Amino acid sequence: MVEATVRCAPQSQARGEALVATASRVQRWLVVEQPGAWGADALSQSRLDPDTAAALAADARIHGVRVLLARRPGQRALRSRRAVFLAHSGVERRWIEQVNLDAADHKALLGLDLGSLAFPDPPGLGRPVEPAPTSMHLVCTNGRHDPCCADFGRPVVRALVDADAPDVWECSHVGGDRFAANIVCLPEGVYYGRVDADDAAGLLADHRAGLVDLACYRGRSCYPPLVQAADGFAREHLAERRLDGLSVLSADRRGEGIAAVRVQQRDGEALEVTVGRERASEPAQLTCHGQPGLMWRYRLVDIRSL
Repeated sequence: MVEATVRCAPQSQARGEALVATASRVQRWLVVEQPGAWGADALSQSRLDPDTAAALAADARIHGVRVLLARRPGQRALRSRRAVFLAHSGVERRWIEQVNLDAADHKALLGLDLGSLAFPDPPGLGRPVEPAPTSMHLVCTNGRHDPCCADFGRPVVRALVDADAPDVWECSHVGGDRFAANIVCLPEGVYYGRVDADDAAGLLADHRAGLVDLACYRGRSCYPPLVQAADGFAREHLAERRLDGLSVLSADRRGEGIAAVRVQQRDGEALEVTVGRERASEPAQLTCHGQPGLMWRYRLVDIRSL
């Protein structure tokens, strides 16, 4: 691979690209403990058996599941058991379930029922050696996919380790290289971008307390982009940081690229937030390795009390 000379994350920040509505659309997750080097396509370019990786990727596509590889900070090898986490990031219900598999038996991954991730309750697929964590904080450090993920993600991981932050994992590509450092919090499916190492521990401490960092908030993965945009604009308007402090009531399209989204603040007012999106007129560097492309831009059309 030719070494990238362009760095997408500094360029994105320099042009003032907004973070709003940039979370990947995911409600079903499979996080597989797999230390060692990851390639640009982590699942197929890792130490996993290639046939198993291909079959797992195909099964995940059928069931709409995002597969991530993960390792504990500094982890070099697996022990006798491989931790696998199934997570559901629904609008109302969310959960994580852990299954511990024989690390030497790669094909055991193919015995997981990925269809169970569609449901609001955990399936009880196995009896883990340890209880499933209540949360996972995934920091993308997949430098072979995009150098910015390593350049900005690894300092964040080191800072979190130094602060003894719990449930921290390095992970493969989560989407949005140009917003590095990226953190995805499960099971909520909250994406944070442009996280600075000096601020990372405080951001996660607030998140564990149920508070969103609005400056780094990319959105919730359970929502489509226009709803993510409305959620973000409403939170800024109300200075609403509580994760459960804002609920989406409905969303109606009002034309091409425009939607009216009604939200309700807990113990507060209901709003109708009209948002729009259009493609940027000029191409920009969206990843370090890829060709420049046209990004989406989201705008607040109107916001009013109901």
